Amino acid sequence: MAEWLYEAGIGENRAALVSRGVIWKARIELAGTRPQVGAICAARLTDKSTGKVTLDQGGEALCDPLPKGITQGAPLKVKIVREAIPEPGRAKLPKAVPAPPEAPLGDGPDLLARITASDHPVRTLRSHEADALEEAGWSELLDEAYSGEIAFPGGALRMSPTPAMTLFDVDGAGPLEPLSIAAAHAIARAIERFGIGGSIGIDFPTLSSKAARNAVAEAIDAALPQPFERTAVNGFGFLQIVRRRTRPSLPELLHADPVGAATRAELRRLERLPPPVPATHMVDTRIARRLAREPDWTETLARRMGGVVRFVTPKE
Repeated sequence: MAEWLYEAGIGENRAALVSRGVIWKARIELAGTRPQVGAICAARLTDKSTGKVTLDQGGEALCDPLPKGITQGAPLKVKIVREAIPEPGRAKLPKAVPAPPEAPLGDGPDLLARITASDHPVRTLRSHEADALEEAGWSELLDEAYSGEIAFPGGALRMSPTPAMTLFDVDGAGPLEPLSIAAAHAIARAIERFGIGGSIGIDFPTLSSKAARNAVAEAIDAALPQPFERTAVNGFGFLQIVRRRTRPSLPELLHADPVGAATRAELRRLERLPPPVPATHMVDTRIARRLAREPDWTETLARRMGGVVRFVTPKE
């Protein structure tokens, strides 16, 4: 039976939907993620031409449509429908829609609330227990999400998140139609596993017959849960999918802050060390610098390990 494994980590919360020892969905929620989808926020219109609003809790969002007759600087309530999306150099602002004036202010559901509301049971993991996430392949999944290298029987995928869309390139040997159909199933699994939304482009091998191209498109339809829209596979082997996008995907989170991701992964490893736990830990220089910027992460680790924690780099 499938179950969600949930872990309240240091700097991030993690969840994985696991069935028969395989991770089918993986989600990470960074500490301080606000505003979340579903939040009702008090705001003030700061740019009527773009719909930009300033949230009373801090930060900005884009509201579309704007309430009729609203003027620059006027207060309003908004509902968040898409969280901020990290991108190189800048982040896409959260998206919002007008909320009824009588709607109570409040945060949207966090990761634990969302998986608890699903159809699967939730098991909360503790650091002193056997590492069920790692046994299911958590580290390998993170490597796959960051590197974009995804193997499947008979071929491989190269996944590349870009500001415009997430791209998949299909590579492999053998007859092209079976390869493309196997790739379609692997891509559908990756989309679900990593929580990829928005525009998704797939570059399949060029298939000469329309029947073969239709078979590949039908494989996508069979393997990827609705709702989504897609194009046909064109004569060059390209197909585009559009899915609802409410949060950043796992690859986007990892690419936006690889040092932060590596630091949180190291903290996860350290808090699972069996006693007696050393007080001094050697870490990469980049991780040491990041920990210096996040003193609460070190304090949390020390509290969980029950002692003083000190980090040193190879040069020390």
